[in-house]
Amino acid sequence: MQSLHIVSAYDEELKYLSKRIAAMGGHAERMVEQSVLALVNADPDLARKVVEDDAILDQGQREVDDKAILLIGKRQPMATDLREVIGVIRISADLERVGDLAKNVAKRVASVGDNSMQPASLYRGLEALADLALTQLKEVLDVYASRSVETIGFVRDRDDQIDAMYTSLFRELLTYMMEDPRNITPCTHLLFCAKNIERIGDHATNIAETIYFIVTGEQMPVERPKGDKTDRIVIPAR
Repeated sequence: MQSLHIVSAYDEELKYLSKRIAAMGGHAERMVEQSVLALVNADPDLARKVVEDDAILDQGQREVDDKAILLIGKRQPMATDLREVIGVIRISADLERVGDLAKNVAKRVASVGDNSMQPASLYRGLEALADLALTQLKEVLDVYASRSVETIGFVRDRDDQIDAMYTSLFRELLTYMMEDPRNITPCTHLLFCAKNIERIGDHATNIAETIYFIVTGEQMPVERPKGDKTDRIVIPAR
């Protein structure tokens, strides 16, 4: 149960930070959705919009940082409240990075070019990977709103799925690159896009760990090593 504050303005300041995180989260989700849509549909106009929208998240992070630092100096929060403020700073940084990753995907739309030159399965794979990462992000933001950390166990299971799908897509892209040298440039850009999407899942996991710390004051138990398996893929000599 959250502590009651004598100064109502203090409560309002904490609520304001939570609202800003919710707004940043919604904006980050839209950027990811639109960046993948721009890539799949070879839509340069939508890609440019995503790149421009990144400035909104950058401004949001600066605002959250400034407000949080001011609140620490003015209110000197302790215990749960201090974890809340520090957690907000960490979450805003992760959301800003999600925006950067979406922007990077959008910036590669022009380099990939006409997507009819690559197999449709590659784009279906990227869409599926993005759907998993977005589901991860949305569910984590729901936990931030509800503080129901008892449901947070889904995060690592979902992250395992994202890693496995990314590794599979990595293998498929390498295969197309080896089959036809003309595929090397567009598939290299798609590899970077896939990695950016996989990293979005990692930032969602970071946010989950921060929420767990805010609510419990403890770190999430370490249950497994993190990482995809692309470093174990052996490329055959030709």
